[in-house]
Amino acid sequence: MTAFGVMKLLCQASRNENRYAKRFFGTVLTQTPQKRVFSPLWMVVPDPRKSTVFGLAQPLCTAEKPHTEPKRKAAFGSVGRRIPYRILHVINQDGESLGNMHRAEALKLMDQHGLKLVLLRENADPPVYRLMTGQQIHEEQLKRAEKKKASPKPGMVQKDLSFSSAIAKNDLETKIKQIAQWIEKKYHVKVTVRQAKDSNTDMFMLFDRILEAVSEKATYLSKPKVTREGVSTCTLRHMSDKELKAYQKTEKQDNSAVKKDENQDLKSSESHQ
Repeated sequence: MTAFGVMKLLCQASRNENRYAKRFFGTVLTQTPQKRVFSPLWMVVPDPRKSTVFGLAQPLCTAEKPHTEPKRKAAFGSVGRRIPYRILHVINQDGESLGNMHRAEALKLMDQHGLKLVLLRENADPPVYRLMTGQQIHEEQLKRAEKKKASPKPGMVQKDLSFSSAIAKNDLETKIKQIAQWIEKKYHVKVTVRQAKDSNTDMFMLFDRILEAVSEKATYLSKPKVTREGVSTCTLRHMSDKELKAYQKTEKQDNSAVKKDENQDLKSSESHQ
């Protein structure tokens, strides 16, 4: 009798276990599949035949991390009122340091004087900002664009040539031949002229003379400018194919016009005779 009762209890427990398993797995299978993200966590795994077991569940899926592009260097200009830093080092429009201050105080100065805040050095501690007028910002942007344009590109060869404004004619012709050879190789040529003492030579006219001598293939990459007192520079480069065609077309038109004028002058002189 006792054995029969034990067998009956075991059969009942087995049926209950099967019923619970069907109910659990049936619910899982009938659920609509959805994209879910599970993070690692400790889960309790029930088992009617064993004691409670704790285990670290692995994540079933992970969300894809967004692709972050490298931070680009911000263009030079006004930052408006969006300043992410609490403490700033501020320079006024005359280039004088005003020291460190809270961003609210910097914005107050900006509004009071009708200026704009420009970020100069973000990596400094604290970051350096400058109060500037719109005209100052525009002029600085032009300077930076000119400097970027004049700087040689990666892989581009730049040759440097310097001489005095009192250079002798023969020496200047030798320099021009050297420039022409470099231009032929499509190098950039930076020419620096130093104003000699007691010399009245116009350095800009000297640059134009050099360009005229190599004008069939060269043009200015950066136009002549005074870099410091008594020193001026310019950079020459080889013309592109498009520029060469335009130059040759212009030269052809000019030559035709000159020839036409010469013919008219010749006819006019013949008629007077």
